[in-house]
Amino acid sequence: MKDSDFIPKLTITQTIPVSDEVKAKVNKTNKFGFGFMRLPLKDPKDQTSIDYDELNKMVDAFLERGFTYFDTAWMYMGYESEIAIRESLVKRHPRNQFTVASKMPAGFLTSSAQQEEIFNKQLEKTGLEYFDYYLVHNVNADTIANVNKYDCFKFIADRKKEGKIKHIGFSFHDTPELLESVLNEHPEVEFVQLQINYIDWDNPSIQSRKCYEIAQKYNKPVIVMEPVKGGTLAAVPPAVERIFKDAEPEMSVASWGIRFAASQEGVMMVLSGMSDMKQLLDNTSYMQNFKPLTDYEKSVIEQAVKALHAAIVIPCTACQYCVEWCPKKIAIPQYFALYNAEKQEKADKLFTAQGIYYANIAKTHGKASECIQCRQCEHHCPQHIEITKWLKEIAKTFEA
Repeated sequence: MKDSDFIPKLTITQTIPVSDEVKAKVNKTNKFGFGFMRLPLKDPKDQTSIDYDELNKMVDAFLERGFTYFDTAWMYMGYESEIAIRESLVKRHPRNQFTVASKMPAGFLTSSAQQEEIFNKQLEKTGLEYFDYYLVHNVNADTIANVNKYDCFKFIADRKKEGKIKHIGFSFHDTPELLESVLNEHPEVEFVQLQINYIDWDNPSIQSRKCYEIAQKYNKPVIVMEPVKGGTLAAVPPAVERIFKDAEPEMSVASWGIRFAASQEGVMMVLSGMSDMKQLLDNTSYMQNFKPLTDYEKSVIEQAVKALHAAIVIPCTACQYCVEWCPKKIAIPQYFALYNAEKQEKADKLFTAQGIYYANIAKTHGKASECIQCRQCEHHCPQHIEITKWLKEIAKTFEA
């Protein structure tokens, strides 16, 4: 079976019901979660050197301010994140004061039995008897074969029946077509976790808006990841920062990204990986009594997005003329969009999602490195972009 066989275009005629408990979460004001992916460190070069003195204070402050949702995963923080949940949260606070989400690393699996081993180990590492939320992790064109082969959704549904999981869902990095396929085939899932932020909202490769709209179509509450792209949208260029500060001098730059995500209808939780107390206090200050963006604030974000796009490296308009003439069917505009997004990331960021999206697209299109330099694309490019030169850079960036 080809990878493309997993992503048929599907439609539905009715919405699928969501549990009342999950639906109620959508309407809660404190829909802000603590992502245990970027924790305070004693040694910035060692992801396992977690600064527990700082982390404990952050966890305490988070709970004191009325927030309860903590998100972790098998491989976060050099496989230490779930242990950090145990040490900083589970051992130190009553179980009824918090909720924890973790995930099954489908892409890592080599056998069906391995799921039971990993899941039991996760309970042991976190010190929990059950997970409040549990997800199939990072569903995309590359991992969907494993998800189906090892029947990951059935595994987590069975754990829910046993009472070891309260609510099941999945996190997703791929096309709206694949998302619709998964949601159509698995109506039992109660929520979906998506990458949503204002710079990826209409990115032609990441397609945050379209994925969000599919979740809405299937009546699935959304948990948002990467609302500030791992800090990238908290450290914008000076011209963009001025746009935000002129509009709201007292609000942090990061607040615009988090509030943009939280303002979307049907979003039940927005996650933020926080690496120091300053970030936590800032984020919780405006999310305690969250107010959706006003029309004026939406217009400010639109200005900021235009300013960010004005600074992009490759001025591609995604007209698709180049693709039509490419003998290797390289997804040139999509790769350009990912490269531009990659160059907008913080230089010291340890992980970016663009590589995942690149690998997903390359499953069904030619890779950048497969360019034969016939330059048919350049002959038909209205923007006169040196496409072959940029494809070499893209190959270095995403295929190394």
